[in-house]
Amino acid sequence: MTAAVETIAPPRYSVAARRDWFAAFVFLLPNLVSIGLFTLIPVVAGFFLSFTNWDMLSDPQWVGLENYQDILKDRQFWNALRNTAIYTLIVIPGGLTVSMLLALALNSKIKGTAIYQAIFFLPYVSSTVAIALVWKWIYHPDYGVLNAMLRAVGLPGVDWLTNPSVALISVAIVQIWQTAGYNMVLLLAGLRAIPKDYYEAARIDGASPWTIFWSITVPLLMPTIFFVTTISIIASFQVFNLIYVMTGGGPGNSTKVYVFYLWENGFSFFKMGYASALAYVLFVIILAITLIQARFLGRTPGLGGR
Repeated sequence: MTAAVETIAPPRYSVAARRDWFAAFVFLLPNLVSIGLFTLIPVVAGFFLSFTNWDMLSDPQWVGLENYQDILKDRQFWNALRNTAIYTLIVIPGGLTVSMLLALALNSKIKGTAIYQAIFFLPYVSSTVAIALVWKWIYHPDYGVLNAMLRAVGLPGVDWLTNPSVALISVAIVQIWQTAGYNMVLLLAGLRAIPKDYYEAARIDGASPWTIFWSITVPLLMPTIFFVTTISIIASFQVFNLIYVMTGGGPGNSTKVYVFYLWENGFSFFKMGYASALAYVLFVIILAITLIQARFLGRTPGLGGR
């Protein structure tokens, strides 16, 4: 007695299906080439260069882990990291507060909501260099608008960008202003996704607006808040254009943040190997912060955890 063995033929694609696959590949090819040339190759090359000593003129010299060891002993590295941490601690709570207030205001029943959204969102899509130049003029100690307003009410002017005590805060305010509109859009979408029934039930029970905000709005909006916080931290650690245009890392080293110090090593001191190592240290720092936030997000009730 023999058993019949049924063989399954491999799927056959029609000519039309193969044509569709080929068309899709043709449309994707420019992006794939672009990603390969401008992302993958630089990433791999940068990782290799981080183990070398290269000044862009001579051939790279292999130094192993020497660049990473030098980073840990570099006082300027720790100063840049400290400035970046302070900058982030200013931008995150300040930006989240401003964005939340704007989102709550636009979530109420007011006319022209779409117009206000467009106005608040406009700085985010504007050129960072142009914004930095405008704010540099606003902060000017002699003919800046801000000091003119202070003097008009009898207060002394402030050296916003030349005083080491306030320069970093002044630049952070500009980033808060620029990104508030984008964060507002995200928070506004989260607010509008909260069921209205929860608010109506709370009002029937006699809950105050303050209680409703902290007991209903904030917990249900927490996933959006975490997302906004995450992208804001990443943006703060990568800030460069504002610092470069407004302060140049000064006065002294008071505004020399991480990416500015990275750029300085690579394109001012021509220490490309050291700059590449700094870039990968920054990658590890941002990755660690993101993973910690994601883990906390998963463990928090209502945020994907139990």
